[in-house]
This record gives sequence, C-alpha cells and structure tokens, in this order.
Amino acid sequence: MIISPNNALDWVGGSDAPEKNVINLGFMALTDSAPLVVAATQGFGQPYGLTLNLKRQSSWANLRDKLVSGELDAAHSLYGMIYAVQLGISGTGAVDMAVLMGLNQNGQSINLSKALQDVNVTNPQALDRLVQHSSTKLTFAQTFPTGNHAMWLYYWLASQGIHPLNDVDSVVVPPSQMVAHLQAGRIDGFCVGEPWGASAVSQGLGFTLATSQAIWPDHPEKVLGCTREFVEQNPNTARALVMAVLEASKFIEQNDENRRSTAQLLSGSDYLNTPVGCIEPRLLRDYSDGLGNHWQDQHAVRFHGAGEVNMPYLSDGMWFMTQFRRWGLVREDPNYLAIAGQVQQLELYGRAAEAVGISVPASAMRSSRLIDGKIWDGSNPAAYARSFKLHALADASPSRLSR
Repeated sequence: MIISPNNALDWVGGSDAPEKNVINLGFMALTDSAPLVVAATQGFGQPYGLTLNLKRQSSWANLRDKLVSGELDAAHSLYGMIYAVQLGISGTGAVDMAVLMGLNQNGQSINLSKALQDVNVTNPQALDRLVQHSSTKLTFAQTFPTGNHAMWLYYWLASQGIHPLNDVDSVVVPPSQMVAHLQAGRIDGFCVGEPWGASAVSQGLGFTLATSQAIWPDHPEKVLGCTREFVEQNPNTARALVMAVLEASKFIEQNDENRRSTAQLLSGSDYLNTPVGCIEPRLLRDYSDGLGNHWQDQHAVRFHGAGEVNMPYLSDGMWFMTQFRRWGLVREDPNYLAIAGQVQQLELYGRAAEAVGISVPASAMRSSRLIDGKIWDGSNPAAYARSFKLHALADASPSRLSR
C-alpha cells in the first residue's frame, strides 16, 4: 500500500548512532497523526536505526502525562500543550519541553449541532444574535484547556464579537468523543481536528461553520514534541527521528494516491478506527459543510509543503504564548522570544532537514494575516497580546502597554 522511503541515508554507526533504538511514540486518533503513523508502519525509521512503536492515547491530558513522565519518548502534540507545560500552567508543573518539528498545518474545524442548524443558526451573524439574546449560554467543546483547539475556538468567536470566556461555556472533550457528545446534546458545537468534523457532517449531526485555515491560512498545528531532557540525552536519536518523520511527511504529499493510501491506513482499528469516507475527502482538499456547500480548500491539511510545514518557527511558538496572555492563562508577559528559542529545536531540525535534502526557510519568523485582519509576525508579542478588543487581561493599562 505505502512504499518505503527512497534514497534514505545509511548513516547509522559511529558517533552518529542513535543512543536509543526503540522509540515509544504517542498519538491521538486524528488525521494529522499521519506522519507518525506512516513513519512507524511503513519502515521509515529503519534506515536510521529506529523502531517506532505507536501508542494511541485516549486524551491529550493522558498523552501529556506520559510524555512528561518519560513513558512516551515523543508524541504527536498540541503546540499549546507543549508551551503550557513549559510555562507550568498545564497541571504538571513546569517541565522543559522541546518542539522537534511541525507535523502539519491547517485541517481543524468548528462545527455546530443539528439543533442549531434546524433553527437557522448557520452563519456567524445568526450565532452572535443567539448568543447575545439567549437566556442560557451555549456550550462549546475543545480538546485541551491550553490546546490549539481552545485557541482557535476562542480566536474565531472573538473575531465575531463573542467573548469566549464570558458569553459561552467551554468544556474539554477528547477528540474521538466529540461526535458522541454532539449527538447526545451535551454540547452545541465543538472545535476539533479531523476526521471528527467531517464525521459529524457525514452522520447528519451538524455542520462545519468554520475551518481553522479560515482563521489563519497555513497556521501551525500539531508538532513532534518531547521533553528537553530527551533531546539532551539522545541527540542522535532525536535527529534520526526527525529525519524519518520528514521522509514520511514528504511521502504523503507526493501525490493524491499516497494521500488516499494514507487515509486507508489511518482508518484502521489501531489508528482512527473510523470509515475512510470520513478521512479521505478532506485529506484530498474536498470539503462539504453539511449545508449544501462544496469546495476545494486551498489551505487544507498539509504535512510537508517542501519543508515549510515542518520548520519549527519561533514565531509559531510565540503566538500561542500571546494567546495565553490574552486570555489570562498567564498573568505576566513571558519572555516570548527567549522561551521559544529554548523550546523550538531549530539547530537540530536544520541538521536533520539538511541530511535528507529538505530546504530550511531562511528566517525563523514568518508573517501571517489572521481572520480579524491582524498581522502576526513575532516582532512585538507583548503589544500584540494587548491589541485585541476582546480579552481577559488582568491589567491592560497604558503603563503596562508601554512596559
């Protein structure tokens, strides 16, 4: 079904030998786990002396705990989770963490329930009217308190004039349980990774109101995360792991046939355990929102993008910290650039990418325009965090702004 990597480097031996040959890799049942699933099951680790053991996790909290404890060596991780652990706001205490590479961009969705669809709450304006005039709050689910989906949900709601902490209720639900919660009426909507948005549409349980790529085209999403201790104790292993996953990421995007075979692989009971029909279309950029709209999404999930996806940009890590500050998850501005410089393993990534012939972007910063028109380029993160009309900052006075 899927072929092994071509032209893999036979570099194992001597000082380049991996310190650890068997790697326990955590992942969640999400389409964007694809680079790790393909790398582990299709032999991409073998040319680098690695055996990759996949360990499916039931929740992001469970994955976090096993990553911090060392039960997992590395994992398919939420950007926001890695930085929350680094800052000590994730419930585990502060632990030095590392982002080895990006695994994907785009490919998450905000869905609303069939009940809201039935009363014509099918666009942002109707949702805003309902939120502002209803006597009861709507309940939206995301997957982890500081995770990507919480940040996308909050950002999107705020961009529509809805305060995500005051105007609605937010609850945490593991990704694979989202559809069941929607069906049971426990939640009015959710933000989650695929295939669960597409699955809800397929089952007639609701509709996709917004995609994450509509919030931020080519936004950072999942990363290959681990503790800094793992990198420091196993630098050759970490580099070999990045090389293997880079090769797998590149392979998935070589053509649509590889994307289809990847969807088939992911649908298996050991991975996503869901029909391939809920995985393949959005993996192939083919979207249906459940309201009769169909389109080819120009910013659908991607895993490689000639290396643009995989680069652990400093600005990507910094953005999540600005949102922690915006929503009151941290009380003071962290040292954005310094912390990102510690977490993002730029030097290690650069060596791994060079070894497998993948170009590395010239700058560790990148500039993007988000849905509200704001430009994020990492140049002034403290001011950016304070620039939003809707926020939960404890103190956004002029004296603080100028500090």
